[in-house]
Amino acid sequence: MPSLLDRLRHAPLPLVPLLPAIVVVVGIGTALIVGLLGAAQLRSTSDAVAADRAKVLSTTLARRLRATSSEDQAQVVRRAARRSGAEILLASHEGTVITDATFGLPPDVSVTDLLSQEHGAIRTRIGRTMFAVEPLGTPFQTSALIVLVPAPSQPEGARALLRSVLALTALLVGVAAVVAFVFGRDLRADVDYVREQIEKMARPDTSPAGTLVPVRVADQVGLLTDAFNVLVDRFTAAERAYREDLTRVAALDRDRSAFLGALSHELRTPLNAILGFTDILLSEVDGPLDPDTRENLQMVRSSGSHLRGLIDDILELSALESGQLHLSRAVVDVHAVAEDVIREAAARLERKPIRLSVTGASPTLAHVDERRLWQVLSNLVGNAIKFTERGTVSIDVRMDQGNVVMSVADTGPGISAAELDAIFHEYRQAGPAHARRKGTGLGLFIAKRLVTMHGGTITVSSKIARGSTFVVRIPAFAIEPQEPDSPPSAIHVVDTTGAGA
Repeated sequence: MPSLLDRLRHAPLPLVPLLPAIVVVVGIGTALIVGLLGAAQLRSTSDAVAADRAKVLSTTLARRLRATSSEDQAQVVRRAARRSGAEILLASHEGTVITDATFGLPPDVSVTDLLSQEHGAIRTRIGRTMFAVEPLGTPFQTSALIVLVPAPSQPEGARALLRSVLALTALLVGVAAVVAFVFGRDLRADVDYVREQIEKMARPDTSPAGTLVPVRVADQVGLLTDAFNVLVDRFTAAERAYREDLTRVAALDRDRSAFLGALSHELRTPLNAILGFTDILLSEVDGPLDPDTRENLQMVRSSGSHLRGLIDDILELSALESGQLHLSRAVVDVHAVAEDVIREAAARLERKPIRLSVTGASPTLAHVDERRLWQVLSNLVGNAIKFTERGTVSIDVRMDQGNVVMSVADTGPGISAAELDAIFHEYRQAGPAHARRKGTGLGLFIAKRLVTMHGGTITVSSKIARGSTFVVRIPAFAIEPQEPDSPPSAIHVVDTTGAGA
C-alpha cells in the first residue's frame, strides 16, 4: 500500500491556489506569441516595401538611362545611388560590371546569379538587401540595371508594437490576476466553510446523524454542498431506522430473556421434586431396592442432574444478558476453592480412569465472588472430565505479577485450531459429536463473562491428541509479604484410578 508521501507526490496540484499564477503565465505566453507574430508580420511588410522600392527605382532609373548617352550613364547611376540610398550596379548580360555604385558584393554573390534571378533577397556588407533587375532595353539591349535596397532587420514600428503589446499585456494580465485571485479566494473560503462544517459533524460530542450545511453560493461548491446534504438526509434516515430496529431488537431480547428465566424457574420446581423423591428412594427409607430398580433410579437422578445443569446455564445467561447478575466479592483462598471443585468433580467421574489433582501455593488470595469462581473452575473441570477418557485433569494455582493464575489442564483429545476461537461463543461446542450432545454450549461463554466481570482473562491452548489447557487470570488480593519461615506450598491429590496416590 503506497505511503501518504507517495500519494501526495502523485496527486494532482490544487487548482484554486495556483489560479492567479496560471493566469499570469498564460497571459505572458500569449503576449510573447502576439509580439513574435506582430514582429514577423512587420518584417514581412518591410521586406515587401523594400522589394517594391527596388523595383520602382530600377524601372525609373532604367528609363532615365535609356535617354542618357553611354558616357553619362556612370555619373547618372552614382548620383541616383547617393540620392536614393540604394546600391546600384550597371552590368552586361554576360555578368561584366559596367558601373559599380555599391559597397561591394559579397564573394559568394555573382552578378550572373543576380541577373538570372531578376529579384529576391541577398545578404551584403550592409545586411539583408532586396534587389530588382531591370534590362535597359533599346538602344542598350546588352545591359541591365541591378538595384539593391536595404531591408532593415528591425522593421520600422517594431518598438512601438512591442511597447503597445507589453502595455496591453500588463493591463490584461493584471486585471485577470486580480479577478482570478478574488475568485480563488472566494472559492477557497467556500470550500473551507464546507470543510469546517463537516469537521464539526465528525466530532465525538456531536450527533452521528449530522446536520445540513447551508448553501451559500450557487456554483460548483453549492452543488457539492447540496449533494452532501442529500447524503446527510439519507444517513439520518438510515440512522433513525437503525435505532428503531435496535430498540425493537433490544425489547425482543429482553422479552426472550424474561421468558427463558420464567420458563427455567417453572422447570426447576418439578425437577427439584423429581430429584428429591429420587434421593429418598435411593436412600431405601421405604425398604430395600433390587439392583434393576436402583440402576433405573440412578439413571433418573443422573438425567435430572444434567437437566438441572442445563436450566442453570439458561438462568445464568438470562441474568447476564439482562444485567441482573451482580458479584458478591470477598477475600477468597483460590487454592481452597480449587480443592472443593476437584473434590466435587471426583463424584462425577463415572468410573473413568482419570487422576484429579490440585497444585500450587496456599493460601492464594483474591478479591472475588467465591460462588462465581467455583462456577468457572467447575465448568472447566467438568468439560475436561467430559472429553477425557483416561489420564489426568489438574488445576494449578500460582501467583504471577500481581495476578492469580489458575491453569486447568487435561489429557483429552484436544481442540483444533479452527475451533479455538469459537468455543467461547454462546451455543458453540467443540469435541466429538457424542460429547457435544451433553451440553448447551453456554458453559464456556458464561465462564468467560464471569472472568471478565472480575477484571480477568481466560485463554486456551491445545494440541490434538495431547490435551488442552485453560488459563484464567484474575487480580490478586494485596497482602503483606510473608515471613521467610512461612509454610511451603501445599499439594492436594485426589486419586480415582484405584492404584493409590
